[in-house]
Amino acid sequence: MSRRFEGRVAVVTGGAKGIGLAISRGFAAEGASVVLSGRDGEALERAASEIQASGGVALAVIADAAADGGAERLCEATLAKFGKADILVNNAGVTRDGLLLRMSDEDWDLVLATNLKGAFRTIRAFAKPMVKARYGRIVNVSSVIGLIGNAGQVNYAASKAGLIGLTKSVAKELASRHITANAVAPGFIETAMTEALGEKTREGLQSQIPLGRLGAPDDVAHAVLFLCSEEAGYVTGQVLPVDGGMVM
Repeated sequence: MSRRFEGRVAVVTGGAKGIGLAISRGFAAEGASVVLSGRDGEALERAASEIQASGGVALAVIADAAADGGAERLCEATLAKFGKADILVNNAGVTRDGLLLRMSDEDWDLVLATNLKGAFRTIRAFAKPMVKARYGRIVNVSSVIGLIGNAGQVNYAASKAGLIGLTKSVAKELASRHITANAVAPGFIETAMTEALGEKTREGLQSQIPLGRLGAPDDVAHAVLFLCSEEAGYVTGQVLPVDGGMVM
C-alpha cells in the first residue's frame, strides 16, 4: 500500500459519514493524520475509533463551520494537536429540498450557510497556517447539481455552484504560496440518502449514467486523494466530475 500522505495532516469536514468517511479512511490508510469534524459527536468518535483501530491517527472535533467561531475552533484544535494543517477537504453539506415557489427563507439560508459559507470560513481559517507554511491542498466537494441544476433543489444547486466559484477564486489568490484549490463534483453516489430511493427511481437514475451504476463513496475519495497528492501539484482551479459520465 502506498503512503502518499505520510507526515501530512488532513482535515475533513463532515468526515464521519458517507463520502466524508470514505475520504477520512483513505487519508489514514495512506499515512495522514486525520482530523474529522462535524456536528454529530457520536458519529465522529466512532469514525475516529475505527481509524485508530486500523492503525491510523485520527482526531474528532465537534465543530460547525457555519456557526460563528466554528471554523476557527477547528483550526485551533488541529494546530494544537498536530502543529500544522496540510490538507483541507470541505465535505460538510445538507439538503432541504423543495420547489422554488414553496421554499422558505429558512431552508435557503440553512443550505447556503452550511454548504457555502461554512466552506468559506474553513478556508479562511486554514489558509493562514498554509500560507505561513507555503504549502497546502484544498478540495471542496461540490456536486453535478452545481453544474446542471435540478428541479426542487434551487438552494442546493446555488450552494454547490457557489463552491465552484469560491474554489477558482481561492486557487488564484493562493497559488503563489504553493497552495492548490480544486473541487470534485460527485454525481449520484450510494449513501444513506440514495438507499432510501425506490427501485424505479434508482433505475431511472442509472439510465442517465453512461457507466450504468451509481457511484460508491470510495470513487469520490480516490479523486479527492489524487487532488491532494504530490502528483496533482500542477493542478489547481479545476472541477473534476465523479459521475460515471452523467454530465459529459
